[in-house]
Amino acid sequence: MTIAVIDYGLGNVSSVVGAVEKLGFDAIVTDKQGELTFAEKLILPGVGAFGDGMANLHRRGLVEILNGLVLERKKPILGVCLGFQLLAEESEEFGLHKGLGWVKGRVRRLAPADPALRVPHVGWNDLEQTQESLLYRNVPRDSLFYYVHSFALPSDSAYTVGTCAYGETFTAVLQSGNVYGTQFHPEKSQQAGLTLLGNFLKYA
Repeated sequence: MTIAVIDYGLGNVSSVVGAVEKLGFDAIVTDKQGELTFAEKLILPGVGAFGDGMANLHRRGLVEILNGLVLERKKPILGVCLGFQLLAEESEEFGLHKGLGWVKGRVRRLAPADPALRVPHVGWNDLEQTQESLLYRNVPRDSLFYYVHSFALPSDSAYTVGTCAYGETFTAVLQSGNVYGTQFHPEKSQQAGLTLLGNFLKYA
């Protein structure tokens, strides 16, 4: 099975590729339509600003390609961190920017009620498994995951299957049909993260 890690100029692709290969799968980093079509599953990573991410996807012609593969052909995709946020309708990061629109909702800046909690939210934190998901197979409920972000999708999304509390509750994991996303970095979250990533690769 070949896994395509989408190359759009933003994202820590080396760690994602390393995790995929450690789990026993072949990984390619690509923005080519033929290779994306050939791959069984897609991963959309991301580090950086929402507006830059969408601009890069449009610049490389990837929005139309991904809409065809994900919405029409129902190819499974996992968005990670910024890649997760890009799945939403829009974001308020540095102005209002339209996202891919596969998941309803607006990404907003974190605003913890406790002023002692700094933004960006960086480090290990919990994951509350609020609904059943194939991603959670053999993932203990008390597992911690690694987060690095200043913006998040609110926890009231219809597609939220996991949340995290950091002075407020936000969506940590979403699932909508063949579309999956994690606000944390599973590839940097040790065994629990590898298990969750492996569940996507095997079962999505």
